[in-house]
Amino acid sequence: MWERPYVIGLSVVSEGLALSALGLVRPWGEVVPRWVPGLRGRRIPIPAVVVPAALGAVLIMLFCAYAVLNQIFGFVEPLNENGDGFPTSGSASWALWATYAPLLAWGPLLAILTVAYYRRRRANDASAAARPEAG
Repeated sequence: MWERPYVIGLSVVSEGLALSALGLVRPWGEVVPRWVPGLRGRRIPIPAVVVPAALGAVLIMLFCAYAVLNQIFGFVEPLNENGDGFPTSGSASWALWATYAPLLAWGPLLAILTVAYYRRRRANDASAAARPEAG
């Protein structure tokens, strides 16, 4: 009964989190867009972006490390509806690794984006503070 809503909810949440990484490279990750009532044009504090992004990167890397190590060493045997584990040989195994292997890059790439965002924002804030006020 709850399987379909769970899968849909998980998909929506994971897509939302993945798309939120775009805020690290787009202007709306630095300043609240003007269509947001009450907050439009306000600068987003650096920690409000860096802390969740860094935690997300760490959690993704830990989850991927566990998944890979579990696949190699078989800590817990995952079961499908037939009671069988994941495919370990043949074309099914290649399909499994080909579709999931790119996810291994998500955590490290998110960490790189987070560091680049932090450095860019700190440099922009420092240069803005060093500029003389026009008056």
